[in-house]
Amino acid sequence: MTDFTQKKFGLISLGCDKNRVDAEKLLAQIKARGCAITNDIEEAQVLIINTCSFLEASRKEAIETIIECASYKEQGGLEKIVVTGCLPQKFIGDIYEELTEADVFLGTYDYDVFFDALSRAYEDGRCNMVGEGKNPLICDRVVTTPLHYAYLKIADGCNNRCTYCLIPKIRGAYFSYPMEELVKEAEGLGEVAELILVAQDVTRYGIDLYGEKKLCEILQKLTALDNINSVRLLYCYPEMIDDTLISEIRDNKKIIKYLDIPFQHSEDRILKMMNRRGTRQSYLDLIAKLRKEIPGVAIRSTFICGFPTETEEESAALGEFLKQAELDNCGFFAYSREEDTPAYKIKGQIAAAVKNRRVKNMYAIQKSVSLKKMHSHVGKTLKVLCDGISEENGCFYGRAYFSAPDIDGNVYFNAAFAEQGKYYDVIIEDCDNYNLYGRTEDYAE
Repeated sequence: MTDFTQKKFGLISLGCDKNRVDAEKLLAQIKARGCAITNDIEEAQVLIINTCSFLEASRKEAIETIIECASYKEQGGLEKIVVTGCLPQKFIGDIYEELTEADVFLGTYDYDVFFDALSRAYEDGRCNMVGEGKNPLICDRVVTTPLHYAYLKIADGCNNRCTYCLIPKIRGAYFSYPMEELVKEAEGLGEVAELILVAQDVTRYGIDLYGEKKLCEILQKLTALDNINSVRLLYCYPEMIDDTLISEIRDNKKIIKYLDIPFQHSEDRILKMMNRRGTRQSYLDLIAKLRKEIPGVAIRSTFICGFPTETEEESAALGEFLKQAELDNCGFFAYSREEDTPAYKIKGQIAAAVKNRRVKNMYAIQKSVSLKKMHSHVGKTLKVLCDGISEENGCFYGRAYFSAPDIDGNVYFNAAFAEQGKYYDVIIEDCDNYNLYGRTEDYAE
């Protein structure tokens, strides 16, 4: 039997922050087994590649990463490649015979059989154990983000059945994790300046498990923890944001006044074809209500460009919506035609060049909106969480409340001294489309 305590394990996690949490729980199991973990691929004997398969582009990235990493086998150090996550969960029938560079395949809920699968691979050769796990709730994590912030996945799967989306086919139906286990997991993260709640839809939390929405209750329990300084919400579906949640965000001092709301489009016909429940007017009404009830609230969103049959007029109307809504930041994506989704069969698919042009146009519109937002902060003093030192800019950098890690802009600032994970009052002196630039009061050139 292979002694895995003599092996070094490396991990590459692709895709979303929800995937990252899965990877961190797997690393905790590896650590609990007494195995060494390395950040250097060249040192690893076992390399785990945790994959995304949400879009064709993400599947391509995953496969290219696996093939690229196989070169380390040829150099003699790497012994086994383990492919986990969404790619094998959905596409194992397509990739197992072709992707011979990989030795072990596990799905999204198979981490409890990781060592069984790895043992089989060492003893008998390539191994497919997708679907053989029992999806145990694992609270221990090896946090891979900077130590001052962490993600907490409160639910998995999805029931929304958007016509363009593969998530229900990959992750299954929506299910919430028990509240007491989430609190235990958060407590185990240590001192956290910013805890970021994620799920495919955080606003639906608790309905399946408790028979009613429980997001506000879990927020109250998490913000009551001494080790949690603040909580940020990502992926709030617009139709699920009710008065109770709005009040909780407004009145709870530990909740960051920031919402990521994936609107996906603005035009009623397209929204209906996407199986989205909102309308242009309901979205504008929600944005207005949030700004009225939560002064200064930051709202981020994502939009799909070039959904089948989308006309030039509807694309232009989305641009007008962006100007009217004045969202703090947005991501835009060209529609990806995915087999096994209802939208795949819609007649009127749009050419890639047209989709990409529309994405570019939306970014140009949002760029001017974001620049106006950034200019409004110049001359003000903002509370900034220091994320570290920017070698490129030669100064410290961090984020104000209206910026989430990796997806929003930064605040670059000069200071006599700044420590990662601490808050600083930064005088904003300049800006660009997405970033701010400033200094602390004690800084002197």
